[in-house]
Amino acid sequence: MDLAYGSAIQVLADRCPKVFMAAPPVLPKFKRNLILAVLMLSSLLIWLDNTVLSTTLETLADPVRGLGANPGQLQWATGSYTLAFATLMFTAGALGDRFGHRAVFSGGLVIFAGSSLWAAYASDASELIAARAAMGVGSALITPASLAILTWTFTGPARAAAVSVFSTSAGVGMAAGPVLAGLLLDHFWWGSVFLVNVPVAALALVGLAVLVPNFRSPTRRPLDPTGMLLSVGGLVALSYGLIRAGQVAAWSRTDVWAPILAGLVLLAVFVLVELRAKTPMFDPRLLAQRMFGGGNAALGLLLFGVAAITFYNAFYLQGSLGFSPMEAGLANIPTALGALAGALLAPRLVRLLSLRLVAVPALTAAALTMGGYGFLGLRTPLVWIEILLLIQGLSIGMVIGPVTAALIGKLSLEQAGAGSAVTSTVRQTGSVIGIAVGGTIMSITYRRAIEPSLTGVPAPVRDQARVSAEQARHVAAAIHRPTLSRAADHAFIHAMHVGAVWIAVVALLGAAVLLLTLPAAGKKKGSMPELDHEAARGSEIGAAQTPQSVMDSHR
Repeated sequence: MDLAYGSAIQVLADRCPKVFMAAPPVLPKFKRNLILAVLMLSSLLIWLDNTVLSTTLETLADPVRGLGANPGQLQWATGSYTLAFATLMFTAGALGDRFGHRAVFSGGLVIFAGSSLWAAYASDASELIAARAAMGVGSALITPASLAILTWTFTGPARAAAVSVFSTSAGVGMAAGPVLAGLLLDHFWWGSVFLVNVPVAALALVGLAVLVPNFRSPTRRPLDPTGMLLSVGGLVALSYGLIRAGQVAAWSRTDVWAPILAGLVLLAVFVLVELRAKTPMFDPRLLAQRMFGGGNAALGLLLFGVAAITFYNAFYLQGSLGFSPMEAGLANIPTALGALAGALLAPRLVRLLSLRLVAVPALTAAALTMGGYGFLGLRTPLVWIEILLLIQGLSIGMVIGPVTAALIGKLSLEQAGAGSAVTSTVRQTGSVIGIAVGGTIMSITYRRAIEPSLTGVPAPVRDQARVSAEQARHVAAAIHRPTLSRAADHAFIHAMHVGAVWIAVVALLGAAVLLLTLPAAGKKKGSMPELDHEAARGSEIGAAQTPQSVMDSHR
């Protein structure tokens, strides 16, 4: 029998804490805020991991201090994480609906902590890639569960406020991650940057066990191994082909276009299979809704740009400008502060104006700052770089928070796991493709730019210098040839300029999608007030309807 949420469920939850929740219990405000703190801590864990890795890329590419990883291996070290993250999130959402979001969340934290230990002590690039993929599995279990728990815990205006506060963890992670990584890299070996995940995960596990009920959807969706295999296979093949193009500096080879084509076909079959499924784990029909689909597409395109430009930024600051890891971490603080300020400012602006009038200009500004990398060089004053990063972070923060709040607010409780997984999957897929495409553009353009400077260079040196600017600088120092190092710097800067133009175009496309799909100011058709848990304490047992979580995007 389905029970209405309210006092009856609270009594059952108190007496039978191990019973899965079929509807949200009434939780005291103080406890809800503590739950939000636990969710933010887990989100901070993921953001810390992403930002510390970006600061560590230059060190990992170093043959002496790191693993001597080439650009393709570094793309996979980043991409394997986001690939597992993207392809397993819809499975994780269904598992949460089926077995309880706290249970899945806890499993994700354990996997994340264990694979962080593995990554810290990886002996080569291949082992690091595998460990990073395992970390992506852990993150995939954490993210949909955290969004679903937030949806079940908060209602009405409180939910919009909670999402806004929750999104500030991104800014904190972006600020703390690079500085923490720089501090560790200046004093310890590169693997230490992954060890910081372990105590944070342990603290989040304790908070989950003590505070969070094991919410689950009243509708149990069956597991979908076929869909999972198709999505994983499609994204792996597509990413492999795109990254392979950068390694061989050509698009016409069979080992480049064949995997790309196979990946696109597998992803198309995946969508068809999910459309025909009675209860799909990844529901493409949700994307057919104009605002939900358009908003997710725009976020995916934005994350494409963010992932690609972050990849460039790591090599620009530490490689071309010669910053130490700590200096690079400090230089990236304006991005984090901007993102934090944007996340806090955006809800107020949305209430005064509208989501469309805030998000579209902000995404346009973010795209232009990405294109601004096309004007950076070896002698650009640091102050201009900092201003660019500050505006970029502010713009991104003003898009992700309010748009995510609007999309999550359109989901009913029954769709909490599936809808959150769709939103997160689209965004992570954008990141995967951004790393693959951005890195490949950089690799191909760099090789073409460095080639004229390799005339007369011994073959072994020439082959190493073609791999990356990092390898070229290392071999140039070994053979005492500073002109080769300068040529590698100029070749990388040219590659960054070319890539920045393409990245900006993709992000601008995201702004255009938002402009076309978000409702104009003042249009609130179909919106309806949301029931609040507190107002429902007198609900009778046996009520037939499950509360809907419809939140107006203009709140």
